[in-house]
Amino acid sequence: MKHCFGYTRVSTKKQGEGASLETQETAIKEYAAKNGIKITTWFVEQQSAAKSGRPEFNRMLRELKRGKAEGVVIYKIDRSARNFADWAKVGELADAGIEVCFASESLDFDSRGGRLSADIQAVIAADFIRNHRNNVREGQQTRLKNGHYPFKAPLGYLDQGRGKLKVLDPTRSALVRQMFELYASGNYPFWALADEMAARGLRNHFGKPVTKTNIEKILKNPFYMGVIKIARTGMTYQGAHEPLVSVSLFEAVQKMRADRDNKKETRHRLFYRGGLFRCGLCNTAMIGERQKGHVYYRCHTRECPTKGVREEQLHDPMLEKLKTAVLSDEDHARLVAMFGKIERDLKRDPMKEQAPLELARINDRKDRLTDKLIDGVIGDDVFTAKKEALEIEERKWHAVAAKTQKSDNLVAKLSDFLEHAKSLYLSYQSANPDQKREIVRIATSNRTVTEKKVGIDPDNWLRTIGKLAELALCEEHGASSRTVSKVTIEKLTAQMAEQATNQPHPSVSLRNPSIKSAQSCISLTR
Repeated sequence: MKHCFGYTRVSTKKQGEGASLETQETAIKEYAAKNGIKITTWFVEQQSAAKSGRPEFNRMLRELKRGKAEGVVIYKIDRSARNFADWAKVGELADAGIEVCFASESLDFDSRGGRLSADIQAVIAADFIRNHRNNVREGQQTRLKNGHYPFKAPLGYLDQGRGKLKVLDPTRSALVRQMFELYASGNYPFWALADEMAARGLRNHFGKPVTKTNIEKILKNPFYMGVIKIARTGMTYQGAHEPLVSVSLFEAVQKMRADRDNKKETRHRLFYRGGLFRCGLCNTAMIGERQKGHVYYRCHTRECPTKGVREEQLHDPMLEKLKTAVLSDEDHARLVAMFGKIERDLKRDPMKEQAPLELARINDRKDRLTDKLIDGVIGDDVFTAKKEALEIEERKWHAVAAKTQKSDNLVAKLSDFLEHAKSLYLSYQSANPDQKREIVRIATSNRTVTEKKVGIDPDNWLRTIGKLAELALCEEHGASSRTVSKVTIEKLTAQMAEQATNQPHPSVSLRNPSIKSAQSCISLTR
């Protein structure tokens, strides 16, 4: 009785095609019983035969070449190989005197005619795979051109079934958006962002915290701003799905990534870690360290007069600065009235008419670019680069068109925004350390230590509120501002109004609702 191996294979764990493993095993056992063969070892594969490198198939080949069995019994030819490389390995077995049998096909693999018939069937199987692959690729290309992403939904989106658009994940999309916003702020290197997002509850599709590597991939994926890019080909397509972040935010993240490529990151879990304070003389980050039960922040530049300051000496100036950010009820009322005028101006925004013209122009350029590719005037590389630039420009004008349609309820949004600005000081006092750090980051700027002197400025959005309040007071009394250019204030106000119109309040997973208000406030002004 001959001792042989038995080899069974299905393409996927879900048994996507062909006979099941149980059916194959039964047929092989019946064949072995009729032909005096004993199956000594079973090799079970759950992987496509279209590609070489199957682990069980290769392990079986090694064992056969070592003389562990006299031959192998396989259910059918297409179960053994659907690519020429692996089929050649099967032929080498027969040439080496190792018996190759097929349970459901009457083939004499040792004869010339039987070998030729088997080769023909192997060629047909390989041709079937190539044709099937081409059909799949053509289907994918059609879906991509229609703005559909035919692969697994990225984190923050959900699959809705074959042929349907990806939709925002109600659980994760807000957290992924926060990830982009936090990184663009410049205060979160990848490792710190991974910790922060884990603390806020972001998990991947397997329920595990998102790693630093995952975050890097997410932040450079243009899918989140509405553009589909296929890494294998470099081709880009205008996505039909709802963008998770704006084009401006995505580009800000890419710029931050480029600026940080050569930066060295150090890990300190201290309150003012990550360079929140810098030396006022040499502009290097103040590095935190623990000494004898206290935390000190030191400038490590040689010969610099700024040596260090205790953490406690930074807290009081921070509280004083936040106190000055409080907006009075009178200033709040004046600003609401001012924003009412802006709302009326936005409804007459000339961009409403320009956006459709620009979008039509971009579509015309895309058509002409395609014609040049077909006519051979330009190559694939030039076509891909120019098309990607047009896709990004088109997304920008889509954003402009959408923004000009969202002026409704502007006064209510800005009134709510200003209300949040009044709560920063109380929020800081009642917050836990991580939440206090977040308020410091979003509410202050130019945090410096010069020798022993601590300097802190309010962030741009708080200064803008102060300037706007000054202008509103002057207008109420019929006078013009002496200290601030009206043109500058109107420009800042319009920018703030546009951003408030374009962005809803983000969902922030902080327990203290006043901290959530602070985060919402800064999101509207950046």
